[in-house]
Amino acid sequence: MSADSQDPRGNRRVLSGMRPTGKLHLGHYHGVLRNWVRMQEDYSCFYFVADWHALTTHYDDPETMDRHVWDMVIDWLAAGVDPQKATLFIQSHVPEHAELHLLLSMVTPLGWLERVPSFKDQQERLREKDLATYGFLGYPLLQSADILMYRAAHVPVGEDQVPHVELTREIARRFNHFFGRSPEFEEEMAAAIRQMGKKAAKTYRLLRQAFTEQGDREALEQARALVEAQQNLDRSRKDGLLGYLEGRGVTLLPEPAALLTESAKMLGLDGQKMSKSYDNAIYLRDDPARVEQAIRVMPTDPARVRLTDPGEPEKCPVWEFHKVYSSRDTRDWVEDGCRKAAFGCLECKKPLIGSVLEEQSAIRERALPYEKNPDLVREVIADGDRRARAEACETMEIVRKSVGTVYR
Repeated sequence: MSADSQDPRGNRRVLSGMRPTGKLHLGHYHGVLRNWVRMQEDYSCFYFVADWHALTTHYDDPETMDRHVWDMVIDWLAAGVDPQKATLFIQSHVPEHAELHLLLSMVTPLGWLERVPSFKDQQERLREKDLATYGFLGYPLLQSADILMYRAAHVPVGEDQVPHVELTREIARRFNHFFGRSPEFEEEMAAAIRQMGKKAAKTYRLLRQAFTEQGDREALEQARALVEAQQNLDRSRKDGLLGYLEGRGVTLLPEPAALLTESAKMLGLDGQKMSKSYDNAIYLRDDPARVEQAIRVMPTDPARVRLTDPGEPEKCPVWEFHKVYSSRDTRDWVEDGCRKAAFGCLECKKPLIGSVLEEQSAIRERALPYEKNPDLVREVIADGDRRARAEACETMEIVRKSVGTVYR
């Protein structure tokens, strides 16, 4: 999917980040990193270490942050993320993120944050932690600041993350409404309305009033059609009048779009979600001997007690790995042989072990120079920090001027 097909303005910028929680596993690789590697070929990508986001839930464990950050960046590079094609940076190294978060908080209703689906979900899932904090409540707003800072057109997400992008769109719209309505904009819109002619101008004003004061959606649609029908208005004035209908002003912070990405479903060694906390993960740079042993002892279909017992692949955690790693021919062989008890579970695992080890061999090879020389990793991040901060400074210049904190 091309960026241009998603945005008529041709904005090809993508923003995505990951919390530093330590070395990454195959779930991260097949769920996120492979998409990052593909996108860097077609998009202008900004990938960041979300260390402030990590503190919203792990504020009580700051000692591990340094190690986790650098381990994760090495895993990115080992997975094929190219610092010549994408900008890699650390969130806290660009302090403008905190400033934009603060300024956006001035106009973001509290209820918007409380209704974010993951707010209560995470509180329930992490009941052992005290998450009754301002930082945890405000993390979706910080996420919005991350996106809006780089004026990103696209945010690659899974379906469960779409509400976060929608919140960002609402926040951008609200910010633009409050701070994008300069006297010049009002004058420009008044001139554009007069240009429509007396009859059309009167109708436009009445329809706009019906929508803004009474919420009349039919009036809004009629007004949109009226604007589009005007032959004597250029595209920019039509766009201005369409935004003016809904109370929008100048677009200071563009609204991003969710870019749904395809990702393989990567379960853990025990059939649950792959997670460090479940101790069921295979890490990207794992020792080959550990990987082989971990797969050899993976649980299988409990119905296969004896070699002669037929099994059902859909009930076997090993089958989930085959769906990610094996060819169609191998998967057919597994399905047929398992159901007919034509071979044992260890034989079923052998091609899987080979595929995982082959994939990880290339990853470990790319990681080697960074493991041997950590300064190379720090140089990559320092360069990315500079590029990211240059972009952030441009955005904040617009924002500060808009909210009135540039004093002469």
